[in-house]
Amino acid sequence: MSLSNNKIKYIRSLKEKKFRDEHRTFVAEGTKLVFDLLGTCHCQFLTATPAILAAYPEISADEIVEANISELKKATFLTTSPPVIAVFYQPENKLENIKLSGKLTLVLDGIQDPGNVGTIVRIADWFGISHIVCSPDTADLFNPKTVQATMGAIARVGVSYTDISIFLRKNRDLPIYGTFLEGENIYTKELSAEGLIVMGSEGKGIRPETAESIGQKLFIPNFPPNRTTSESLNVATATAIICSEFRRRVF
Repeated sequence: MSLSNNKIKYIRSLKEKKFRDEHRTFVAEGTKLVFDLLGTCHCQFLTATPAILAAYPEISADEIVEANISELKKATFLTTSPPVIAVFYQPENKLENIKLSGKLTLVLDGIQDPGNVGTIVRIADWFGISHIVCSPDTADLFNPKTVQATMGAIARVGVSYTDISIFLRKNRDLPIYGTFLEGENIYTKELSAEGLIVMGSEGKGIRPETAESIGQKLFIPNFPPNRTTSESLNVATATAIICSEFRRRVF
């Protein structure tokens, strides 16, 4: 059986959030990403070259279809056709089931670039942060660009969407950190081993209604001080610096 036009149309439709929401599925492409997800997510449909299917006879999916590169090229969202494309059911990460005390949790306030969100998921995975809470207007975790940017970390980091102003107010018993130009130097400020770390959007930063709940304001200084430099850091880069500094204090 070859990859049908209907299957190609279905895969391509999942570029749109409304269809991802309707089917509760998402697309993953490439050997590493797909096989990372196969261990944790239920695979609805997988299509791959004969070489991939022969090399991995243990693949588990509801439906598996052999395809050639020209067929995969019609289905892919990537510039170069991958040898395998899979459609997975979206995992549920219910916020009420998440334990927040004793650990660090990232909170994303309106970060709209899918690549940044995917990179932040990957950063969280690297630094042992198991959950991220996002505002509803943060880029969709299951956008193909977001999924690709996670490089498989989506299999290990839970992501939930909620009204983060309400979420932060409910969890004021925990230290709540955020990045601000008027914040304290992160390299000299005392940091906790638990708490919520809020990262703001690329253009506007942390919203005023979100900032009301943040008791610990952090600032990443440029070097040397007072030198004219870029206006700000990319939000994913800033997240990596902050997570690294929090984790460095553990040792």
